Amino acid sequence: MEYLQVEKTDAGVMVVTIDCPGSKVNKVSSGLLAEISGLLDEFEGDAGLKGLVIMSAKGDNFVVGADIDELNAMKTPDEVIAYISKAHAILRRIEDLKIPVVSAIHGSCLGGGLELALVTDYRIASDSPATVMGLPEVQLGLIPAAGGTQRLPRLIGLMAALPLMLTGKQVRPRKALGMGLIDEIVMQPGMKETAVAKALQLAQGTGRQPGKRSLRSKLMDATVNRVLQETGPGRKFVFSKARQQVMRQTMGHYPAALEIISSVEHGMKHGVKAGLEHDIETFAKLVMDPKSGALRSLFEGMTDLKKNPLKDRACEVKTLAVLGCGLMGHGIASVSVNVADTILMKDVSLEAAAKGMKEVYKGLAKQAKSGAITKFERDARYGKLVACDDYANFGTADLVIEAVFEDIAIKKKVLADVEACTGDRTIFASNTSALPISHIAEGCRRPENVVGMHYFSPVPRMPLLEIIVTEKTADWVEATALEFGIRQGKTCIVVKDGPGFYTTRILVPLLNESMKLLEEGADAKEIDTAMKLFGYPVGPITLVDELGIDVAAHVARGEIRKLFESRGLTGTDGFTKLFEHGYKGRKNGKGFYLYDVPRKRGLPFLNGKKKGGKPVNGEVYQILGATPKAFDRTEIQERLSLAMINEAVLCLQEGIISCARDGDIGAVFGLGFPPFTGGPFRYIDLVGAQTVVDRMKRLEDRFGALYAQPQILVDMAKKGGRFRAEK
Repeated sequence: MEYLQVEKTDAGVMVVTIDCPGSKVNKVSSGLLAEISGLLDEFEGDAGLKGLVIMSAKGDNFVVGADIDELNAMKTPDEVIAYISKAHAILRRIEDLKIPVVSAIHGSCLGGGLELALVTDYRIASDSPATVMGLPEVQLGLIPAAGGTQRLPRLIGLMAALPLMLTGKQVRPRKALGMGLIDEIVMQPGMKETAVAKALQLAQGTGRQPGKRSLRSKLMDATVNRVLQETGPGRKFVFSKARQQVMRQTMGHYPAALEIISSVEHGMKHGVKAGLEHDIETFAKLVMDPKSGALRSLFEGMTDLKKNPLKDRACEVKTLAVLGCGLMGHGIASVSVNVADTILMKDVSLEAAAKGMKEVYKGLAKQAKSGAITKFERDARYGKLVACDDYANFGTADLVIEAVFEDIAIKKKVLADVEACTGDRTIFASNTSALPISHIAEGCRRPENVVGMHYFSPVPRMPLLEIIVTEKTADWVEATALEFGIRQGKTCIVVKDGPGFYTTRILVPLLNESMKLLEEGADAKEIDTAMKLFGYPVGPITLVDELGIDVAAHVARGEIRKLFESRGLTGTDGFTKLFEHGYKGRKNGKGFYLYDVPRKRGLPFLNGKKKGGKPVNGEVYQILGATPKAFDRTEIQERLSLAMINEAVLCLQEGIISCARDGDIGAVFGLGFPPFTGGPFRYIDLVGAQTVVDRMKRLEDRFGALYAQPQILVDMAKKGGRFRAEK
């Protein structure tokens, strides 16, 4: 067999080990299902079989879910129905076996992997940070269609199951044990032997029967939970509230979440069999939905970008030096503690460096508390940090990442200081968001060693890393930066140098047009609402308040302004005006909105309330000299979204990005472009290039060169082509 290894113990327990060929992970595929089906035929004829154990041969995963490539290849709902129906039939056969079935879970047990575990009689999980369980299908625009919507609520209760399915959240063994998702936690060494012994105990009737978990029983016996979960009116209330919350958070853009609620509700009302049948039809419908296709495309893109095509040229980074230990600096150090052997954290004083180290420790402590790492790993990783207030130890650094103030003179100064104390093989990376890397490297000794590594805040949470290469950046430097970023867990896109690179460059037109709308009298809250309805996680006005009006003003005055002015575009001075009046956004309580600011900072509560909403700051309009005016939401959405989309296409045309995939990944994971669209290029494909060109022509007639269509977009419209291959 290709996918399964089979071993029968002397005591009559069959151990089936999943090991999908040619892959680092186990996936549910047609090939795997076929072999399991054949094996079940053999089991049903083996009278001497006492029990069954299912485990994985992979080092860090049990089964990670369905084979997405197989799903993408299915062109009709009937193909999907046939595939998922086969999976259902096999899982039911495992569930109906007369012998006890034990799943031994080590590593990622996700999607179809967890649904496989749910049909077993007893679930053992390893006490390892690598072990996580979850049903992440909603993140791909799908439902857990292999029984997850029906079996999980019946196992752990409706109130615990719905959040797991609606968020795709992964849980670790101890939490899984507490909610009744697993039955036992064991050490990984000897897991096989433990599972075999448990199968024999269950066969003999001496083992604890599955489902008899004291904590779960207590939870399920609680009056409130019983009312909400076990009565028709209670369940109706739960489902109603769940739908309200989903609509509030997603604006209805992600139908899979609502379908999950409907699937669970259908099964609760009509029984498991009816629920499973409902899931098959729903799953087939969602696989064909363009929104799911877009989300799966992003997943594939992220998977592809985990591979470094230049890996053979990359050098090892044993010692990392971080310049600046503020928010970005300590964030970079935090995601590097499991990559480098030593991390030098330099700031203007040892006190400032120590403050940054303390923030790193807080993150490590949080990981240890959640079970993501052990306490030993927490302490070992923290022990890699070295506080510095000078460059004395920088001679050993393989990579230096600066995260100092966004001022080119300061960045050139720290580059010169680093070059003075390091050798020919030390890489200097700038974490600038907009300053051209070539300008920072002007006059330096080793411009070939200089690269951009643009992280996004907060660094530990944001998945994207933009790597910027100049014409002089050496191949091995690019390769090393890329490999280091991948090992940090980042999704990396490599872009060419230029003002704003890719992400900042395409963001600036959107923010510029947002300010112009304010100057024309548009309501700030209405602008934000319109863009959230379009699919952005936050509106652009709120975004500027969060990033800082001072930062927006600085970028608006910088090199990127010259780029846009060279194309005949007029930038707004609105951000600069506000900054000159003391506006910095949320950080100082003076922004487009009114914020509650603690009195200990010497500032009164601006809106007279300690808690509550955030009203629009009317003083902004006085400073801008704007007269309030109503705007159509569609106009707001088109002006802002197409400003970003047009700039993204220009970046592709100019070679700033090498392909549409990278453009989509960068816009979605760096800037929050609506994920269900798949990114700006996939959005063009979805709407149609000609439609986009027509909309831009109308905007160009009203607002000028910002909406002048790039030639590659015009050509794409003429030939009716696509930027991305259809999935």
